Amino acid sequence: MSAMESAMRRTMRKLLVATHNAGKVREYRHLLADLPLEVTWLDAEGIAFDVEETGASFAENAVQKATTYAAATGLWTWADDSGLEVDALGGAPGIRSSRYAGPEASDADRNHKLLRELADVPWEQRTARFRCVVAIATPEGDVRTASGCCEGIIAYEPRGSHGFGFDPVFFMPQFGCTMAELSPEVKNRVSHRAQAAQAARKLLRELLEAIGQDAGEAS
Repeated sequence: MSAMESAMRRTMRKLLVATHNAGKVREYRHLLADLPLEVTWLDAEGIAFDVEETGASFAENAVQKATTYAAATGLWTWADDSGLEVDALGGAPGIRSSRYAGPEASDADRNHKLLRELADVPWEQRTARFRCVVAIATPEGDVRTASGCCEGIIAYEPRGSHGFGFDPVFFMPQFGCTMAELSPEVKNRVSHRAQAAQAARKLLRELLEAIGQDAGEAS
């Protein structure tokens, strides 16, 4: 790293992404590359504790994680919560998506359970959506949220090798395939997470601009 790059890094504000997933951090670093932010994550900061998600909605869980880590670390914090809502199941699995088939279940286990529960449901009634909420919190208590939603239909069987979670059974009519059959480039433009992340980028810009204005007024 050059002296100039080192100086720039020292002036950048740290943004903590509340995850232990290195792949998710890489995606966010790419998304936020043009902002004066040093994107870090829980493992890099030596943060071992997890925040228990006790909220009644995706937004409550995201805010809970963002505010807890921001208060504990003194860093701006980005946290998200997402899941699948199936109309024929009354919106389930919803906020319990990751625990849908039990705490130790695999993605395949969750998909198999979902398909079993929808075995007798006709195509036109298998409508569903992926939903994601991103929360950005500052140590001072400023919290802002952004959301994204992606509509689809639950397929009769898993298809595709890209993605994770319920992607192989989430059919997207506009593409004629499941989310797991989309290329990563397309998915990262149209998914619920992509939509929420793009909206959250604007929130970060607003926060950075507000800090710049405050600094100018104080000088």
